[in-house]
Amino acid sequence: MDSFEFNKVAGATLAACVALLGISIVTGEAFTPHLPEKQGWAVEGVPEEVADAGPAAEAERPIAFYLATATPEQGEAAFKKCAACHNAAAGGANGIGPNLHGIVGAPHASKPGFSYSAALTAMKGQPWTWDELSAWLKNPRAYAEGNKMSFAGLSRPQERASVMLWLNSQSANPLPLPAVPAEEAPAEAAPAEGEAPADDAAPAEEAAAPETAA
Repeated sequence: MDSFEFNKVAGATLAACVALLGISIVTGEAFTPHLPEKQGWAVEGVPEEVADAGPAAEAERPIAFYLATATPEQGEAAFKKCAACHNAAAGGANGIGPNLHGIVGAPHASKPGFSYSAALTAMKGQPWTWDELSAWLKNPRAYAEGNKMSFAGLSRPQERASVMLWLNSQSANPLPLPAVPAEEAPAEAAPAEGEAPADDAAPAEEAAAPETAA
C-alpha cells in the first residue's frame, strides 16, 4: 500500500471516530438520565420506612455518677492505655510522663524530677480533684492548651471514672469518693386543655368518719 492509499484509510478511520464521538455527545444531551424524585412504587396499605436516626446521645453526667459504679479492676485494665508513658507504683520513676502514684488530690505539676510544660506549671498548686482529673483525662489538649501530653484522651466517662478509681486505690492516702448528686425530678406534664389540674382532683367517694370517744 502506497502512502496515498494509507492516508485515505487513516482519514476515513479518523472521520468515523469523530462522527461516533459527535453522536455520543448529542445522544447524551438528549437522553440524560435523571433519578426519580421518589424511588420505587408506593404499595397501598404498606407504610413507608423512615430512616432511624438512632437514640440521641446521652448527656454526660457529673463524674460522681460514674465513680459510684466503677471498679478498680476495670480501671487497672483501662490504665494499660497509659502504661507506655506512666506508672503508678509507689516510688516509681518518671517516664515519658510523670509517675502517677497518689495523683488523685495531689497538686498540679508536683512530681519531683519531671519537667512539666508551661501550661501545667502555670496551674501548680491547684489540686487534682475528681472533676479536674476527669476533665484532663477526657481531653488533655483542651484542658491545658500547649501541654506535652500527646494522648487524645478517654472520651467515655465510665472509663475515666474507673481509671481514676484505680489510681486512687494505689495511693497511700486515697481521696474519699464524692457524693452522688441527686437526680433532678422530671417536670410534671401540663394538663391537657379542659382537664382540671391535679390539685383540683375530685374528692374520694367517701370520707372516713371521725372517731368518737367511747
